[in-house]
Amino acid sequence: MAAPLDMEPSALSLELLPTDPLLLILSFLDYRDLMRYGAGAPPRPALPGAEKHERKLQAALGHFTRWLKSYESYSEDESIFSAKTLPMNCCCLSRRLNQLSSHDPLWKRHCKKYWLISEEEKSQRNQTWKAIFISTYSDLGRYIRYYATLKKAWDDLEKYLGQRCPRMIGSLKESVREEDLDAVEAQIGCKLPDDYRCSFRIHNGQKLVVPGLMGSMALSNHYRSEDLLDIDTAAGGFQQRPGLKQCLPLTFCIHTGLSQYMALESVEGRNKYEIFYQCPDQMARNPSAIDMFITGTSYLEWFTSYVNKVVTGGYPIIRDQIFRYVHDKECVATTGDITVSVSTSFLPELSSVHPPHYFFTYRIRIEMSKDALPEKACQLDSRYWRITNAKGDVEEVQGPGVVGEFPIISPGRVYEYTSCTTFSTTSGYMEGYYTFHCLYYKDKFFNVTIPRFHMVCPTFKVSTARMEPNHNEYAVDEDEDSTDTDEYEDRRRVLDIPAPSGRCPRHT
Repeated sequence: MAAPLDMEPSALSLELLPTDPLLLILSFLDYRDLMRYGAGAPPRPALPGAEKHERKLQAALGHFTRWLKSYESYSEDESIFSAKTLPMNCCCLSRRLNQLSSHDPLWKRHCKKYWLISEEEKSQRNQTWKAIFISTYSDLGRYIRYYATLKKAWDDLEKYLGQRCPRMIGSLKESVREEDLDAVEAQIGCKLPDDYRCSFRIHNGQKLVVPGLMGSMALSNHYRSEDLLDIDTAAGGFQQRPGLKQCLPLTFCIHTGLSQYMALESVEGRNKYEIFYQCPDQMARNPSAIDMFITGTSYLEWFTSYVNKVVTGGYPIIRDQIFRYVHDKECVATTGDITVSVSTSFLPELSSVHPPHYFFTYRIRIEMSKDALPEKACQLDSRYWRITNAKGDVEEVQGPGVVGEFPIISPGRVYEYTSCTTFSTTSGYMEGYYTFHCLYYKDKFFNVTIPRFHMVCPTFKVSTARMEPNHNEYAVDEDEDSTDTDEYEDRRRVLDIPAPSGRCPRHT
């Protein structure tokens, strides 16, 4: 039998839910409802969806009222829903709702869901769940839509890199205050998106160090490592020049000068909060003609997708650095005891949309099974490549060794190397085989399959400021792709285009 509503409430616990059906209803409500109807909640700004939650609470109370009406615990004359007592009992119901909204276990779920507060942290704070939620909301309530997602991403990244790249974690800066972010907005004259602000309430980017948190890439004559800029450095690099109007740098590479930018307004063909690499139009006469390789549609999507690739092993850790190679798990081929796998990466700083020149690097891993017999040891003699661009044009290349080496493969040994290629189309693929000879049987040769691997450049946007190019300025064959660039140094054709300061010249 349900306890009378005008009884003095006793100490509540989850075990009492059957005798306090309102607790069961409240356990399904959002924090907005608890803060609205609970005592002691601080004033708060109106949030999107507040009216919807109001209707949800009223519907829940309506269901509760109908349930009580159908519960025949009293005679008709004694019914708490008689015409005489209904107003009084609605008042009691409201008072009971106010009392139950302070039931601490109800706030535990919201503390964990929105602020990721653990039991250990609660013990350290020595506060109730409700007090923790309200105090945290007073400071970070503006970011409640983003905080849990970004905090988890930062926590996962710190835990993963703490075991593999502790020096990189040491470069992270402490969080900034709300007034610091407000000051930056006043300085640049633009509003910062809330997801970006929220991330900097957790970590204020990193120091300008190597390696950078946002990934590295290395070739024989080129190195890139991107730092996540702190808020003051980013504000100092805020752009107002034509081609990059109202764009805020998010990353920076001290070797190449490369940055990823976030558009703070929808101007010059960009969407608001879109993130991109700048790519100057090499054939336009207008210096403001800047094409863009898109890397994200919002800061939240850009940062969390990157972190997910790192912590799930999608990007390898090599020499204490995050290398932004993408590996397709199906891009593996085994021939006998030898397995070949391939990872690829697009290099925006060595690419251009106009003229079409898309630069890719690939990392190949050749491994012999540790269970192979010792007499299976062999040496790589040559390679064969079949290279196909998006138009279906095919080029075949053969040559001795790989990157000037003739590696020996024995049981359990791994050999890895990096090379690169370019396409005049936005995508293409390569496949082929290596020829080995056995060390124990000199006259025995065999081929090892290289799996087909695809290379696709990210989505790009063409500058709205593009002018008619002068095709006589540069001698560039737009239809020619480079061959396998293990022949890179032998077949270099340098485009006679001056590279911006701090950037490497483009090669095909």
